[in-house]
Amino acid sequence: MKSIIFDTGPIISLTMNNLLWILKHLEKQFDGDFLITPAVRKELIEKPFRTKKFKFEALQVMFYLNKGTLKLMQSTEIKKRAEKLWAMANKCYRAHGKNIEIIHYAEAEALAAAIELKAEAFCVDERTTRLLIEDPARLSKILKNKLHTKVQINHKKLKDIKKEVKGINLIRSAELVTIAYEMGLLENYIKHTKVSKKDLLDSILWGVKLDGCAISGKEIKHIIEMEK
Repeated sequence: MKSIIFDTGPIISLTMNNLLWILKHLEKQFDGDFLITPAVRKELIEKPFRTKKFKFEALQVMFYLNKGTLKLMQSTEIKKRAEKLWAMANKCYRAHGKNIEIIHYAEAEALAAAIELKAEAFCVDERTTRLLIEDPARLSKILKNKLHTKVQINHKKLKDIKKEVKGINLIRSAELVTIAYEMGLLENYIKHTKVSKKDLLDSILWGVKLDGCAISGKEIKHIIEMEK
């Protein structure tokens, strides 16, 4: 069965922009499973449900999980691989004599699930996680600039990570909302208005960007130009 594994970030980006409902239509179009892991579920539902600020957002995610639009995936193999990836990733870079935490456990667990299931894609918005997989050298430069200090690289650990994530395809909430736009799912927002489709797409892409999706303004401009 085809699957896409979701990290916490893309679900939050969609929820905060009142777009979580598009997952139902995207899942049907994809004809496969949209999966989350226990650690991601904890970040999306259990933790925020104990707060006042994000309790309603947690309820929205719970609704789609109960409906089966999102499905929970767990196994001993995924947990073991997640612990291995988590430890490995957080030993790749050092500064001030300490390892730099690159990814949280939920991200490691979602990535582990994508690897174990040979998923069609791993949906993740977090820039650091994406760069660890796609461009670890650039991540090193970003960390150096952010911390204003020399960053040591554990090349062996990076090599091990590269081997683990080989073949993983990454997508973001930005790609999800763009597909929804192409499917015409969002046109009701501008129906009976003078707002252009260009402004609609611009608004949703900036919406997910400002809620955590790692997409640049230049990329947004390029997507809009491609969709003309």
